[in-house]
Amino acid sequence: MADTVLEALDLPFQEAVDFFRQKVRVPTARWDDLWQTAHDHGFMVAGAAKDDLLADFQKEIAKALEEGTTLADFRKSFDAIVERHGWSYNGSPGWRSQIIYETNLSTAYSAGRYAQLTDPDVKAHFPYWTYVHSGSSHPRKQHLSWSGLTLRADDAFWRAHYPPNGWRCGCRVSATSDDGLRRMGKTEPDKAPPAETRPWQDSRGKIHQVPVGIDPGFAYSPGRAWQEGAKALPVSGPNWRPVGGTET
Repeated sequence: MADTVLEALDLPFQEAVDFFRQKVRVPTARWDDLWQTAHDHGFMVAGAAKDDLLADFQKEIAKALEEGTTLADFRKSFDAIVERHGWSYNGSPGWRSQIIYETNLSTAYSAGRYAQLTDPDVKAHFPYWTYVHSGSSHPRKQHLSWSGLTLRADDAFWRAHYPPNGWRCGCRVSATSDDGLRRMGKTEPDKAPPAETRPWQDSRGKIHQVPVGIDPGFAYSPGRAWQEGAKALPVSGPNWRPVGGTET
């Protein structure tokens, strides 16, 4: 059974595709109009206030998830979409297209992985999660300090620290069994580090307590609200109406 579960964890991320396809389009003015768990059900591109513009971006991200199109492919589509809609945006084309592509793919993969890891059969054989650092040559200090941290899958730590934990964060979670725990030289799971936060003010002046080491807006578990059926979309943009997920 354990081998079967391990094989299942290595299957293509259909769960990531399913996660992304159920999202509704949410026009926004600012990147923080959609906050944390609302991203589980809402698709946005900061400053994209027209639904047809959002639909084109959503279609290209879905293609990347389903067909494996690359960042270079997306950049070509990005330029064409911007020209077609006459969209004005902040940042350079290369930077902005990379942020849209990488952030959407990483959170979709993370949510798909969350769906796999929380499957009852998987949790029965792999009751622990281990934080795996991306190996970046310029690591965030806290992310590196969490590397190898092994906690129970239901530990409260994961509610705010399930990766990705920031822009362009490549960290992930690995399923760990009792045997795996022993192979790491541990007789029991680790204790979660103390919860530390810092104040951060959003674009409307609201103060949020953000966990140290987490970029603002990333202190949640991608996929958790989706799995649990929570569908709230707290958006502050003017006159917006969520529109259904990607067309099939």
